Amino acid sequence: MTQQAEAARRPPLSRDRVLRAGVALADEAGIDSLSMRKLAQELGVVPMALYKHVANKEQLLDGMVDVVVGEIEPPDPGSDWKGAVRRRILSARRALIGHPWAAQVIQSRPRPTPVVLAYMDSVIGMFRTGGFSVDLTHHVMHALGSRMLGFTQELFDASPGPEPDAPAPASAGDAGQYPYVAELAGAVAHEEGSVVGGGCDDQFEFEFSLDLLLDGFERLRRQGWTSARRPQETSEAQEAQETTG
Repeated sequence: MTQQAEAARRPPLSRDRVLRAGVALADEAGIDSLSMRKLAQELGVVPMALYKHVANKEQLLDGMVDVVVGEIEPPDPGSDWKGAVRRRILSARRALIGHPWAAQVIQSRPRPTPVVLAYMDSVIGMFRTGGFSVDLTHHVMHALGSRMLGFTQELFDASPGPEPDAPAPASAGDAGQYPYVAELAGAVAHEEGSVVGGGCDDQFEFEFSLDLLLDGFERLRRQGWTSARRPQETSEAQEAQETTG
C-alpha cells in the first residue's frame, strides 16, 4: 500500500519529465553514468515505462540537448546585429557551462536536433537582417563554428583523459628550443582549472575571440565582401575605403 501511495503522489510520467530527469542525472553524475535503467530508478519507474516517451538512449540524448539549448535566452529584436549575436552566443555559453556534458553530446549527434536547428536559424537570421549577404553569412557561420553554441576546442585542451608520454609544453628546459612558446607560457601566473591553459580566464578568452570575429565580420560587411573576390581585390577595396575615410 505504501508503494501504491508513493506512486500515486508522483507526477505522471511525461516526455518532458523524462528529459529533465536525464539532464539532472547527467549534471550530477556525468554523462557516462547515464543509462535507461539508472534513469528509470531515479524516476521510480520500470525501464519499459521510459520507452513510451523516448524510443532509445539516442533519442533521450537528443531530447536532453534540446532541453539545454532551450535555456538560451531568446534574441532581442530591437538590438543591432552585433549586440544581439554577442548576447545570444554568451547566453548559449552560460547554458552549456551549467551542463558540462552538453558540448560533448552536441558534438556526438549525427545531425542537429530541431531545437538546435531553430537556434542556428535565429543566429543566421541576425546576420541576414543585419545586412549580411548569403555568401558572407555562409562564411561567417564557418568561422564561428561551435563558438556559435558557446564552446570551442582550445589549443591547449585540459579535458580529462589518459596522460600521454609527451612532455608538458614550455618547460624550463625547452626555452632554448621553443623560445616563443616558453615566453608566452611564462607571461601569466599559472593556476589550475582553466581550459585554455594555466592562468588564463576562459570566459575572457572566449569573449576576446568572439569580439575579434564580430568586428571582422562587420568590416567585411561594410566592404561588400564576397567569396568570388580575389584577395588582391579585397585589399584594394579596403585601401580605397580607408583613403576615403
